[in-house]
Amino acid sequence: MKKFKRILVTSALPYANGPLHIGHLAGAYVPADIYVRYQRLKKADVLFIGGSDEHGVPITIRAKKEGVTPKEIIDRYHYLMKETFKGMGISYDFYGRTSSEVHHKLASDFFRKLYDNGKFIEKTCEQYYDEEARMFLADRYITGECPCCHHEKAYGDQCEKCCTSLSPTDLINPVSTVSGSKPVMKETTHWYLPLEQYQEWLEKWILEEHKEWRPNVYGQCKSWLDMGLQPRAVSRDLDWGIPVPVDNAEGKVLYVWFDAPIGYISNTKEFCDQNPERGSWETWWKEPDTRIVHFIGKDNIVFHCIVFPAMLKAEGTFTLPDNVPSNEFLNLEDDKISTSRNWAVWVDEYLEDFPGKADVMRYVLTANAPETKDNNFTWKNFQAHNNNELVAIFGNFVNRALVLTDKYFGGIVPPCGELTDYDRNTLKEFDEVKQQLESLLDNFKFRDAQKEAMNLARIGNKYLADTEPWKLAKTDMKRVETILNLSVQMVANLSIAFEPFLPFSCEKLRKMIALEEVRWEDLGSFDLMEAGHKLCKPELLFEKIEDDAIEAQIQKLFKQKKEAAENGAESQPANPIKPDIEFPEFEKMDLRIGTVLECTKVPKADKLLQFRIDDGLGCRTIVSGIADWYKPEDLVGKQVCFIANLAPRKIRGIESQGMILSASDAADGSYAVITVQRAVKPGSEVC
Repeated sequence: MKKFKRILVTSALPYANGPLHIGHLAGAYVPADIYVRYQRLKKADVLFIGGSDEHGVPITIRAKKEGVTPKEIIDRYHYLMKETFKGMGISYDFYGRTSSEVHHKLASDFFRKLYDNGKFIEKTCEQYYDEEARMFLADRYITGECPCCHHEKAYGDQCEKCCTSLSPTDLINPVSTVSGSKPVMKETTHWYLPLEQYQEWLEKWILEEHKEWRPNVYGQCKSWLDMGLQPRAVSRDLDWGIPVPVDNAEGKVLYVWFDAPIGYISNTKEFCDQNPERGSWETWWKEPDTRIVHFIGKDNIVFHCIVFPAMLKAEGTFTLPDNVPSNEFLNLEDDKISTSRNWAVWVDEYLEDFPGKADVMRYVLTANAPETKDNNFTWKNFQAHNNNELVAIFGNFVNRALVLTDKYFGGIVPPCGELTDYDRNTLKEFDEVKQQLESLLDNFKFRDAQKEAMNLARIGNKYLADTEPWKLAKTDMKRVETILNLSVQMVANLSIAFEPFLPFSCEKLRKMIALEEVRWEDLGSFDLMEAGHKLCKPELLFEKIEDDAIEAQIQKLFKQKKEAAENGAESQPANPIKPDIEFPEFEKMDLRIGTVLECTKVPKADKLLQFRIDDGLGCRTIVSGIADWYKPEDLVGKQVCFIANLAPRKIRGIESQGMILSASDAADGSYAVITVQRAVKPGSEVC
């Protein structure tokens, strides 16, 4: 592995249009903090940069909804998120914001350098325009009928009902949410980054030189590259953002995807301007002996692995990221986290409901980390991890070791006598776990690393249970001295091993054992405290969480969802019956049963599945937005109901020749494909 002089760690900039939920923490922020704390323990020169993303349409939508200015929105949520991160122990060196003057200037200068060097292409295209409001419409300011599920309130970028990714021109009967009028297509000019010009370089850099990246990251990049990259707009028509710094660009701002990642650079600059002893920002971003690591969620993979590196390559003076560890999504109680449905555990509220238990949430989110595939959080599982592991294993060993030392030696570390074979085997086992823990942390496998840290506590518990010092105290105090000396040394080791994962608990533990400073290189050492070292009075490190506290959280969650539904955030138990139609109109629809021969995910569209169906007369292709509820392999061989005579329509460049019929569950919005109770011949009509 290449040796680096310094490490720059960034985590995705969250939108300042709402509070943080546990999915955000699990996706990028807890993993980033674990890695940074580990590097600090190793005395690496590491810098941890974060900040709020404060431009773009989500900000303006929130402001419009609340009847306030975008500035009021970003101020409110920037400070809330900053305090929430602090409460969860996310130890940024600097947490900035993209509305700062430093960021505006740096982002403008970055754009201008690429513009002056001819790195952009200028294109005139047609976009939806609201003639009443006299403005071009962002995708989220357009609603219409979804071409996939025919939900009547789909947005211009995505259908909230079936989760299909859309373009505004895909919508049927589009309407402006600003004025309620029907938008028209109007010409507008924008600048584009020609990603296709970087295709060959990106293929070599990613596919050949970074095969060590996580499979989910590498695979998504390969999928995009295999399909061929296309130019991507770097400007848009909007009145909130960084003005495009060229002539004749009134009413145009830098597209948020272009401006936001530059926030990592501008926030580094602000930090270095305030802390010149840490070097210049150019040192962190332009020296080849700096390792840059971006922690992100899976919805940001393409931007951080393909688009942002292409921007840096086009500029020509920046160091590229060495690794981009990305987690998948975290579900909640077996359902997708949804801010619109208020189906979320809000982190600021958690910190109020469970004071002093930030580490418990950190531990559970790491134990359930969606490192290579989506995972699930439940409150019962949260309780089990706390009670059965933090309390019963880690806390139990610490308490037993310190209470016994206090009882027999007045809280003074006793001397260590001659070791038995069992003692030596225990120390060897301890050292082997330490080596495995370090290897896992170096390779961003934090879930498994935390398991190994807990195995150290298991070794300690087993050691005390097997040696039974409380029995030996009647006959052999010399042996008790050795046992408890080794036990409190293990406790000290645990304060190092768990520091990246449980910083608040480890700080409390070090106060109990009066150990001021620890280093990673000390892990595995059994002379961290000399004989005669005075320990402080032992306290419980963790406490059980009772059933009533968990039940209260479950009830709160469902109450949130119900209130959101009552306020129109999701459909009522059933949609109203549509107007009557005459029977001849129904007869025009040709409903058939087909057998699924093949089913695959559509590249660059996480919600879409592509079917190859035997319709009794041949084979046809149908695209359906049901990937959230079915794995492709689960549908192969199934017989499904489809509309055979629906006019073909291109979805993501694929001609869909019909529509697979599904039932949309009015309770939760999930989809269930309509099948038959017994096998029939493909092409059989539904009547």
